[in-house]
Amino acid sequence: MAVDRISPPAPAGFVGLGVMGAAMAANVVKAGFALAVSNRSRGKSEALEAAGARWATTPAEAARGASVIGLCLPDTPDVEAVLFGPGGVAEGVAPGAVVIDFSTIAAAPAAGFARRLLEERGAHLLDSPVSGGPAGARDGTLTCMIGGDAGAFEAARPFLEAVGKTLTHLGPPGAGQVCKSANQLMVAATMQAVAEALALGRKAGLDPDLMRQALLGGSARSFVMENHAKRIIERTFQPGFRAELMRKDTRLSLAAMRDHGVFAPATAMAAQMMEALVNSGRGGLDSSSLGALVAELSGLKE
Repeated sequence: MAVDRISPPAPAGFVGLGVMGAAMAANVVKAGFALAVSNRSRGKSEALEAAGARWATTPAEAARGASVIGLCLPDTPDVEAVLFGPGGVAEGVAPGAVVIDFSTIAAAPAAGFARRLLEERGAHLLDSPVSGGPAGARDGTLTCMIGGDAGAFEAARPFLEAVGKTLTHLGPPGAGQVCKSANQLMVAATMQAVAEALALGRKAGLDPDLMRQALLGGSARSFVMENHAKRIIERTFQPGFRAELMRKDTRLSLAAMRDHGVFAPATAMAAQMMEALVNSGRGGLDSSSLGALVAELSGLKE
């Protein structure tokens, strides 16, 4: 497609106002887009409406007249319903518009949704799963892993820049989701290693805080060691990113490895541990509560 930047104050839409979506939509409003928002419950839109967003009763209404529409939804079936179900985006989106799906879903359906939206409505769908968590969403510093038409990516860049700091176009539809599966694998597997390391230190009589300080000074330094290890030590497991969502993501990682024929024992282990974490009753806690499960299985008391 010809690149014609979709810049503020262009009309835009956003569907899905959970913790991530609401923060991203707020940054879109701050950037100057004329934003219409839609969600299953209107209560989550109150702050956005107060900031200047317009309420839309359906995704179709949010998409109608918009040059760019963002989605942030829990899983693949939710994205399909919002795009193509009754009152969905496809009913209102105009030819040439760009829809950006920030959800983390399976790569093959993401590519299929892009083909279908282009064939049926002449609109482009970018898959752009994100990393950076609620803090990144709030601060507008998310990492966006993007698949889809290169021209659509360039056209929607100002919208993407409102929510993210690192924008990487990785290839055709579905490519962003493949990269996100790799990201989640690396986070989950590293978290397992950190949980085991901290349990080892405790069983050997080391001070966990001092151990973390030492590890941050060497090659073991990572985002997980900086952030999740602190949560594990302090047992502060109120969600940022719920364990049940990480379980969903590691299932996607495992499926992606299988689909592409990758030898993936670390992925299998990470997925198995996330299943165990949710089955232990911690699905609503932060995914870093994996540290509590590993400690428990290691015979450590709180």
